[in-house]
Amino acid sequence: MKGKMGNIMKQAQQLQSKMAKMQDELAEKTVEATSGGGMITVVATGKQQILSIKIEKEVVDPDDVDMLQDLVLAAVNDALTKSQEMVSSEMGKLTGGLNIPGMM
Repeated sequence: MKGKMGNIMKQAQQLQSKMAKMQDELAEKTVEATSGGGMITVVATGKQQILSIKIEKEVVDPDDVDMLQDLVLAAVNDALTKSQEMVSSEMGKLTGGLNIPGMM
C-alpha cells in the first residue's frame, strides 16, 4: 500500500510540474478577437491579459462614442473567452479530462 501511495504522490508531483510549465507556455500564446467587422481587434494571452487593442479610424465617431465602447467591450470579452477556452483545452490534454478542483 505504501508503494502505491508513493507512486500516486510522484505522479501528482509530475502533473503539477507539467501544469506549471504549461501555464508558462500559455502566457506566451495569444488569441485574437474582432468586432465591428474587423474594425476592432483585441489580442489576449493565455493568462487572460490583453496585449493590444487596435481600432480602425473609420469606426471612431465622436458623435457615437457608445457604439465604439460597445465594440471594444465585445472584442475584449470575446478575446478573454477564447483565451479561457484555449487554457481549458490545453489543460484537458494534460490532465486527460480529469476534473481536478483548483487546477483551472
